[in-house]
Amino acid sequence: MKLMQYQRPGLAWPTFGRLMNLQDELDRLFESPLQAWAPALDVREDKDAFSVRVELPGMKREDIVVSLQDGALAISGERKSESVGDDTEVHRQERYYGKFFRVLTLPAAVAGDQVKAAYKDGILTVTLPKAEEAKPKQIDVTVS
Repeated sequence: MKLMQYQRPGLAWPTFGRLMNLQDELDRLFESPLQAWAPALDVREDKDAFSVRVELPGMKREDIVVSLQDGALAISGERKSESVGDDTEVHRQERYYGKFFRVLTLPAAVAGDQVKAAYKDGILTVTLPKAEEAKPKQIDVTVS
């Protein structure tokens, strides 16, 4: 999934959601066969930072890897499957297990030394403060 810069809503705005869904489906179609699942995530931006929240219920903090390189945030890990005894019959299994890997391309420079990641109640929150040159600046207009 790519992080896209905000564009003012226009006539094509309702189509945007469908295009993002199409992009997600194409991403799933061309995923590596080794990738069994991709956790859901939300990306938000304000004037100072990007915030990425990833659903990773049932995982241990030690099984999650977060890295930042060349303007891309990579989140990977592995959810271990629960062992089922030989005398147990599974009627339905909808939860995913195995390795995952998500990469988000960031549209603006971030201060890599200030990135923070926290994991609580099955939600990973990564806060990526924008680099000073990427923050919006107000320019005073003077009378000449």
